[in-house]
Amino acid sequence: MFGLTSLGVIHTAISLVAVIAAVIAFARSGLIDPATAAGKTYVIATILTCVTGFGIFAHGGFGKPHVLGILTLLVLGVAWLARSDRVFGRSSAAVEVVSFSLTFFFHMIPGITETTTRLPLGSPLFASPEAPELKAITGGVFLLFLIGATFQVRRLKRDGHRAFAARA
Repeated sequence: MFGLTSLGVIHTAISLVAVIAAVIAFARSGLIDPATAAGKTYVIATILTCVTGFGIFAHGGFGKPHVLGILTLLVLGVAWLARSDRVFGRSSAAVEVVSFSLTFFFHMIPGITETTTRLPLGSPLFASPEAPELKAITGGVFLLFLIGATFQVRRLKRDGHRAFAARA
């Protein structure tokens, strides 16, 4: 199906669960909070997406997608560490929120790349992951991440971190 292996299909399905959970979390509260059902689902599905991605070698051996998986897990770790005010002090809530949002951006990179280089079937939008137009789209999505992260941090400052009152 769409040129995917069985592991690729499972990996894609899990990643779609993560993306949907994040969209729900953003729609409900403007951030990914692992204390909520959507946030927990996002974190677990993101970890599983990374782990299943390590077994996919569609473009040869270890490559950029594997590095992105490792980076995603590291940023999830930073977000988890930030849940304790002891690690990042007064910046902990901002580090946590931006880190979780960054992992969502990381989901978008392969999501956009794989979708636009595979679909529509037989005549994909872009011939390769290196297409300049695809890089421009990814840059635009990164800009959206920066705008969203800025709004999230400003909201935390405005609300005095009340967004995380429920997690304590």
